[in-house]
Amino acid sequence: MRPSIVLFGDSITEESFGEGGWGAHLANHYSRSADVVLRGYSGYNTRWASLVAGRAIADVSCSAVAAVTVLFGANDASLPDRASAFQHVPLPEYKDNLRAICAVLRARWPSAAVILITPPPVDERGRVRYPYGDDVSGLPERTNEAAGRYARACVEVAMQSGLRVIDIWSRMQKFPGWETSFLRDDGLHLTPLGNRLLFEEVVFALRDANLSLEVLPADLPLCSDIDPTNAVKYFQE
Repeated sequence: MRPSIVLFGDSITEESFGEGGWGAHLANHYSRSADVVLRGYSGYNTRWASLVAGRAIADVSCSAVAAVTVLFGANDASLPDRASAFQHVPLPEYKDNLRAICAVLRARWPSAAVILITPPPVDERGRVRYPYGDDVSGLPERTNEAAGRYARACVEVAMQSGLRVIDIWSRMQKFPGWETSFLRDDGLHLTPLGNRLLFEEVVFALRDANLSLEVLPADLPLCSDIDPTNAVKYFQE
């Protein structure tokens, strides 16, 4: 059976099937080997995601899922005393919620590789330029320092749970000018380059989980492998 890769997360996942998105890159990369299934929920934090995780994945086949990515934290890290306070989740609860989400996923798909992804960094200047809602305070409702605390907590949960993790918060900041090359003008969501970097990191993690193109068989015979003088034999069960 053709395997599936499930993407579960907030807006950074929901938008990933857009033009140049990391999910779209992933679907193209695995176009003949695996189906990429999107379960992205803009604005969600781990508190909400932990409540709906079972419902969100209920219609995804149990037997076919080979891997699932989990990307939450950008909303949890909203500051508790600013415009997006309603999305804030305290750090200890964030960790507990991540564990609860992973428990649901592992119970549903025991053999699937669960890959945690940290929230990306935040460009606070972008958050001031594009404030949330009617906020006129002139203060960012998210900071990179806060995002970093949640990123480190995500890594900690992955290490304690024996899961793979992509620390995209740290990875992006290794590049000069990451604020504008990897993040859109709003200082939060990903540019095409940011999406490309995340896609590459996910592919590395999937390869580590033995889910590379070299390992996964192509779905149905490749055109180049078919003898046109006797094509029927290639399509027999």
